[in-house]
Amino acid sequence: MARYGAGDSAAATALVNQLSPQLHRFFLLQLLSRSHADDLLQETWLRIHKVRHTFRSGHPVLPWVYAIARHVRSDHYRKAYRVERREEPLDDHGDFPQASPPSSAGAPCLESLLAMLPESQREVIYMLKVSGMSLEEVARATSSSVGAVKQKAHRAYETLRKGLTDTGKEVHHAG
Repeated sequence: MARYGAGDSAAATALVNQLSPQLHRFFLLQLLSRSHADDLLQETWLRIHKVRHTFRSGHPVLPWVYAIARHVRSDHYRKAYRVERREEPLDDHGDFPQASPPSSAGAPCLESLLAMLPESQREVIYMLKVSGMSLEEVARATSSSVGAVKQKAHRAYETLRKGLTDTGKEVHHAG
């Protein structure tokens, strides 16, 4: 990141290649469509490029990047809300079938498990377990305390545990 901030284009390319897959998944796990996730990823990199001079050398990169990604996502939600308030709703005829997510032999996928969680808990679990960030890094990225991150993670684990238990009962009773 320090080399990117100093204008090294190879470092910029390496950073984009390394972090884009996990940032894209971060946006996808927020229950966004692939095209919205693509747009948010692109907006995140544009914003990172604009503010790269604010990165403090010697500090971890992930919390800084995820903080920017969270702000981009929040800006997206605010903009979508403003647009939605101005649009007129179409009549709901129910003509469009809902696509069901693929599942393998009754085992829930990561996305469906994480969908059970409130956004703030889903975000914390993703950063901790998928991105491998420390509690301190997640706290920095989410502008909260380590205690708040621990509490959200604990509540998320409880919800996930209950969801897995309930899914296991459904699969067991169905067979």
